[in-house]
Amino acid sequence: MAGKAHDPETLRATIAAVREHGGIAAAARALGMPVNTLHNRYHAALSRVDTPSPGRAALDDSLQDQLRELKARLASAERDSLTDDYVRRKIIGLSEQPVDPPQWLVRKPAASGGLAVPTLLASDWHWGEVVDPKQINGVNEFNLAVGQRRARRMIERTVDLLTNHIRGGKYPGIVFALGGDMMSGDIHDELSESNEKPVMPALLDLLGVLTWCIEQLADAFGNVFVPCVTGNHGRNTKKPRAKGRNYSNFDWLLYQFLSRQFRGDKRVVFHIPDGSDAHWSVFGHRYCLTHGDQFRGGDGMIGALGPIIRGDHKKRSRNGQIDLGYDTLLLGHWHQLIQLQRLIVNGSLKGYDEYAAANNFGYEIPQQALWLTHASHGITLSMPVHLDERHKVADKEWIKWAA
Repeated sequence: MAGKAHDPETLRATIAAVREHGGIAAAARALGMPVNTLHNRYHAALSRVDTPSPGRAALDDSLQDQLRELKARLASAERDSLTDDYVRRKIIGLSEQPVDPPQWLVRKPAASGGLAVPTLLASDWHWGEVVDPKQINGVNEFNLAVGQRRARRMIERTVDLLTNHIRGGKYPGIVFALGGDMMSGDIHDELSESNEKPVMPALLDLLGVLTWCIEQLADAFGNVFVPCVTGNHGRNTKKPRAKGRNYSNFDWLLYQFLSRQFRGDKRVVFHIPDGSDAHWSVFGHRYCLTHGDQFRGGDGMIGALGPIIRGDHKKRSRNGQIDLGYDTLLLGHWHQLIQLQRLIVNGSLKGYDEYAAANNFGYEIPQQALWLTHASHGITLSMPVHLDERHKVADKEWIKWAA
């Protein structure tokens, strides 16, 4: 059998079969023999039979296999790149985002140029969600129309507080930090059933609102630095992901569209990191912005403060090991305004909702955090921006029955 397998006629037929079928594996299937057997016979044929040079179309099969494997890897890499860099550069039309903040945040100004930079932290807008006042004793209402009014009020009151209620009122610019959960999303069945609009129309509506907000801040303060992180509500996966978190999140897509909207406006600079945290400094005071969904649990009477402080401690320790130490941690997620030196937890634009009421969480008005970072003294002034007029619940008589 071995002699017949290696006679010149059989060897020539082997070469012809491999070339006809485009490879050893395909030829082996056609001939009904093991791949290894045909592989050995083919290479024996190449060394023993005097055949015309096959040219580039008939390369050695091992090289062809390698070429096919490399092509498959390249195609896979191109498919993966659709989720991040390709979307950003080719579809949205953006170049690489700057990592360093603009110079007006870093360089200490002269006394005449403004000694402090304000930061407005916007997070937990849950755009598209509906809060029914009848289900929470009338203490809050939320929908797209209410959200638009609150966003406008946030900008108008921020400008008023910083320019009319603080002596001097001169600033080199403002930081407008976007802390995630800007979209309501469809992560729960009750949200997909009750949201006012599906995710995509809601995203386009919010894009217009945030465009207006940034334009107004740029007109009022000259420069706007916009660091952005994603939340957990905007994701399109069942569970939050560690790998590729941003690329499966509608918050990230919203930020990319905003960045494109302002790519010709030198007053506005975006920082959209690929990871879950954003880092920058103002006059040397170092900030770390994260959404806050990585901090979980609650501690009895102190509520959210326990897991937040524990999480801050762990993050500070980790970041110190990799030269990313910070002075103040910024986060949202908890819908509870806490403004301290070491950490600032944001309120929400959406306000109190059915989930908070069902879990007996403390009532909190819709509000966002605003503070000043002084060139010499760090955080010197913190103030909330209230997004509604003071709401007074009408007195309700208790239900009574006769004795």
